[in-house]
Amino acid sequence: MRICLGSDHRGVHIKSRLAQALNEKNFVVIDEGTHGDGAVDYPDFAQQVARKVSSGEADRGILICGTGIGMAIAANKFAGVRAAACYDEVMVEMSRRHNDVNILCLPGDLIGERSIDDLVLMWLQTEFDGGRHAHRVEKIGHIEANNHRELAEGNGRVVPGIQADG
Repeated sequence: MRICLGSDHRGVHIKSRLAQALNEKNFVVIDEGTHGDGAVDYPDFAQQVARKVSSGEADRGILICGTGIGMAIAANKFAGVRAAACYDEVMVEMSRRHNDVNILCLPGDLIGERSIDDLVLMWLQTEFDGGRHAHRVEKIGHIEANNHRELAEGNGRVVPGIQADG
């Protein structure tokens, strides 16, 4: 499995340690940065990881910022991405089982490093339940596709400075 990692300055040390741990467990790790602890903007790294997951270059992504929330918001702007900020075992398990989340967003400031390792392994090992949940995930995909189409046709809300993709 190819795992794409990204973080801002508040998650860089956790990301580096996770990359090493995932490599040791024979995952292919794609590290999109940041690589230093100087202040950076989390949307830049969320975009890089989400683009790789959206395009299929990576199977899943993991993003780390102070809370995980900003990363999830930015990552969810990409087609086919289902990103969620998760803080505990229940959220991690249900994000996979019911929502087929493909990008896990973690809070670098809110939980301990050991807990993050356990959460990541649980997330990577948990399968999507499918069944009634598959229908719901499909609906999310239809909403996404319809919104992109409406924007391209000029029927949706246009945000100044943002151009719709065709």
